[in-house]
Amino acid sequence: MSLRLFNSLSRQVEPFVSMTPGQVRMYVCGMTIYDLCHVGHARMMMAFDVVQRWLKASGYAVTYVRNITDIDDKIIRRAVERGIPIRQLTDEMTLAMHQDIAALGIEPPTHEPRATEYVGQMLDLIGKLEGKGLAYRVANGDVNYAVRKFEGYGKLSGKSLDQLRAGERVAVDDGKQDPLDFVLWKAAKPEEPADAKYESPYGAGRPGWHIECSAMSCALLGEQFDIHGGGLDLQFPHHENEIAQSEGASGKRFVNYWLHNGFVNVDNEKMSKSLGNFFTIRDVLKHHDGETMRFFMLRTQYRSPFNHSDAGLDDARNGLRRLYTALDSVDQAAVGEVSLADIDWAQPQAARFKAAMDEDLNTPLALAVLFDLAAELNRSGSLETARLLKALGGVIGILQQAPKAYLQGGAASAGGLDAAAIEALIAARTEAKKARNFAESDRIRDALAAQGVVLKDGPQGTSWVKA
Repeated sequence: MSLRLFNSLSRQVEPFVSMTPGQVRMYVCGMTIYDLCHVGHARMMMAFDVVQRWLKASGYAVTYVRNITDIDDKIIRRAVERGIPIRQLTDEMTLAMHQDIAALGIEPPTHEPRATEYVGQMLDLIGKLEGKGLAYRVANGDVNYAVRKFEGYGKLSGKSLDQLRAGERVAVDDGKQDPLDFVLWKAAKPEEPADAKYESPYGAGRPGWHIECSAMSCALLGEQFDIHGGGLDLQFPHHENEIAQSEGASGKRFVNYWLHNGFVNVDNEKMSKSLGNFFTIRDVLKHHDGETMRFFMLRTQYRSPFNHSDAGLDDARNGLRRLYTALDSVDQAAVGEVSLADIDWAQPQAARFKAAMDEDLNTPLALAVLFDLAAELNRSGSLETARLLKALGGVIGILQQAPKAYLQGGAASAGGLDAAAIEALIAARTEAKKARNFAESDRIRDALAAQGVVLKDGPQGTSWVKA
């Protein structure tokens, strides 16, 4: 079975065939860097981290581009509010993003272009569109895209121009020829800071949001490439407008496969600041480790709505601990290091895992295979099973820590006890047992349990894990 992906353009699952055999070029719309990343951003970046990981596991050489929007109205406002240069704000927020997503095991893309570095390419693209009659200048200095002059507008959203226009009215002062027209170049306003303004043939200003992705993807991947991704909220108008710009300029099909991840809800309600259910990645990482958060997201297929909740995170942590506990039951030195090359895809469980991932990246079914392997490992103690469990987990970015380290994670916050203090109490308990002072032994065990430390007595002595 070969990889099949749901293509938002055709609205169906299709066999994936890359333009160049053995190679995949993929562009994903990244972050507008003015604040800390939230759970919705994590979901998007996690979804496409899994896409690029599975493409690599399937034997493709992947060129993965995920951009940074570092010039935008929100960025300008935030920099002015804080009284700092735009670049200082965007550098600060980019660093924070990198720290947060690294905690989730999200791998860096091949290229991470910043919009401000590609203003020249954006202006070249706008010039091409103007030359083809698809862009027009407005008296206020803006340059707009003439949507009705591009045949096929609406093909990604599946709506006709008349449906998209329903209920809209042309504003009397925006200079648009049609309500659906969108800005390619925004004229600078006198009150805006100097570092928000770029020189152009149209006067000082800055690019519109949509043009940046067309320009950066074309510059780094070519006028045609395999996969374009992003959150479902970007399907219209952002991605629709990218198609209009890119195909309008080149006359070629822009992208073969459009992938969109599902929305995020919190306790079954849409996440929003107004509802008070808005969480940054850092909010979640205060209470849960990054691998638990990653595992939680993997339990939902990327196109489905993802419901974030404390109960869901706790359940995910318990599930991940079950997998690590199974791995911890065998000698880790004997298991050794494993990699993708160690996987025999003809092995029945590996074949099941592959079939799940090949069917539009069905990570919940792939995780079910890992739980079956863990159950088998608990029964057999097979090193071969342990190696396969660890290797398959690595394909989707989990189970790569030393099991003991993961299971003991968070101990420093357990009643203020660190690992050394816990080991000292275990030693004291061992001495109490030798002296047949079972009351003291039980007291130490219960005191540790009350602080979230569970003891396990075995032939090799006593070990512990964080509850």
